[in-house]
Amino acid sequence: MKILDRYLIKQFLLTIIFGLLAFTLIFVVIDMMENLDDFIDQNVSMDIILNYYLVFSPEIIKLITPVAVLFAALFTAGKAANLSEITAIKASGVSLFRFMIPFLITTLFVCALSIYFAGYVVPHANSVKVNLERKYLNRGFVFIGSNIFFKDTPSKIINIAYFDNSQNQAHRVSIQEFDLADPTKMISRIDAVKMTYDTTSRKWIAENGVKRFFSLERESASYFNQLSFSDLNFHPDDLASKQQKPEEMNLADLKKMIGSQMREGTDPKNILIEYYSRFSFSMSSIVVVLFGIPLAAAKRRRGGLAVQIGINILVTFIYLVFSKVSQAFGKNGAIDPMLTAWFANLVFLTAALINLPRIRQ
Repeated sequence: MKILDRYLIKQFLLTIIFGLLAFTLIFVVIDMMENLDDFIDQNVSMDIILNYYLVFSPEIIKLITPVAVLFAALFTAGKAANLSEITAIKASGVSLFRFMIPFLITTLFVCALSIYFAGYVVPHANSVKVNLERKYLNRGFVFIGSNIFFKDTPSKIINIAYFDNSQNQAHRVSIQEFDLADPTKMISRIDAVKMTYDTTSRKWIAENGVKRFFSLERESASYFNQLSFSDLNFHPDDLASKQQKPEEMNLADLKKMIGSQMREGTDPKNILIEYYSRFSFSMSSIVVVLFGIPLAAAKRRRGGLAVQIGINILVTFIYLVFSKVSQAFGKNGAIDPMLTAWFANLVFLTAALINLPRIRQ
């Protein structure tokens, strides 16, 4: 690695870290001022508030990473242009493309870290944050494990009044099976006081219930003290995940949820978009860098670095808005989920690559 590469990478990384810290602090202060009344009304202690913003910070960092990377790229390249360092670099035979390589390599490294960060660290922090909001701020309060309603197969619907995670027991259970040819026609229904998961046989065992069969001619019912199921696909861990929001799920949880919804016959497009977006948004930094560096490296007579930063940050927010709009179309089923997640990246990457050869070398 050349001295120039080490110099640019060092300046770039230090500015990224500074940008992340500065933008996160600004975001936290603004959010804290907005929520101050809620904290006071609920008598939330200072240590809980600090803990709340500690677990909120990963989500903020995830959102502002592309902006911080763009800011760092513009500041580093723009400063080099204003100090005529780029002029000296070009005079030594180094092209703009070669000048960009340290930035691109560093950004790819940041993108790889962002994928893991957004895929595993942020969901865990969001889960803790949601629990704090439910407990201390009474936001979106639900009883975890209660009123669970889902499809186990395309023809079978499960309803559980309450699930005890400690004992793997579901209470007041209803299992309804419908005719696939006519979803309005119920074939059978099982109601039980409780249902326990046997970890040895890996089967659900219902206790003290009744099983009913329905046909055009008649209805029959049989009572049971114990009934074992071998055709139920869900497990105790699945019941907890069904109560989670997508932002609380890591990549493995999302993939598992996608498989579960496909098995149930439910359209998983929303979860698929969330899953692919974890990767596409993490890679957005490389797109904004390809946009920003060529323009920042061109020394301007008017406006200077401030105008360049303003223009390129505007481009970044246009990118984010474009990404949200494409996701709206994807959730309506107009665009394939993978294309929805990557559409903004592909469009802006194409524009950046078209613009790149036009920049004076």
